[in-house]
Amino acid sequence: MSFQVPAQAYGRFMGRFSEPLADQFVEVARLGRARRALDVGCGPGALTARLVALLGDDGVSAVDPSEPFVAAARERFPGVDIQQGRAESLPFPDAAFDAALASLVVHFMSDPVAGLREMARVTRPGGVVAATVWNHATSAGPLSLFWEAVRSVDPQAEGEEDYAGVREGDLASLFRAAGIDRLDETVLTVSVPFESFEQWWEPYTLGVGPAGQYVAGLDEARRDALRQECRRRVPEGGFTVDASAWCVVATVVDQENEA
Repeated sequence: MSFQVPAQAYGRFMGRFSEPLADQFVEVARLGRARRALDVGCGPGALTARLVALLGDDGVSAVDPSEPFVAAARERFPGVDIQQGRAESLPFPDAAFDAALASLVVHFMSDPVAGLREMARVTRPGGVVAATVWNHATSAGPLSLFWEAVRSVDPQAEGEEDYAGVREGDLASLFRAAGIDRLDETVLTVSVPFESFEQWWEPYTLGVGPAGQYVAGLDEARRDALRQECRRRVPEGGFTVDASAWCVVATVVDQENEA
């Protein structure tokens, strides 16, 4: 999945959810003794900001495949090493970090197992590899209301419930397939307020991610039909969307000593 969209568009679409999720993620990621951390798939920098607050500019590196996101992150954090690259081939040496984290990224990796294996490679033995993925497979995801409306007007539409790691236990299974099996699983939940239906709907028209690309591909009549179906499902006035994410925090094992 490509995110060649302006960082501001992503912020208006998913930033409302990813920012509070990042707060919780760093709390459970066991970073107490970390001095160097890598943000894999940093996007515009929601998690990067939390890592910089903990470790300072010199203690954080970040990588993302999206050129607009890398440019935005570099502007936001001029003192941080931010590179354009893919999780499956990280541009860093072995054991370079005390922790490697990926927030809302694994399900968009072309090869999630390879990406997690790379995160473990660049993390020192005893360090932390951690990831979060939205619970898109149930009604508890941040986009569940949208995709349920889509299915009501377009039953053949592909949603996000089959993406890697979005079902219960799937993220941990990907870690184990990558050879990372000393891990803990938990669920993180955020509550995001919206003042109106329009505030909720407008970001879906910005072309961000699978949902935005789906809307962008509709003709005017079908888009209006979807909008009306979504409007029917959203309460009048202000409302809140509760969204949960799977979270796995793992310890990198020294393979030589284990052997």
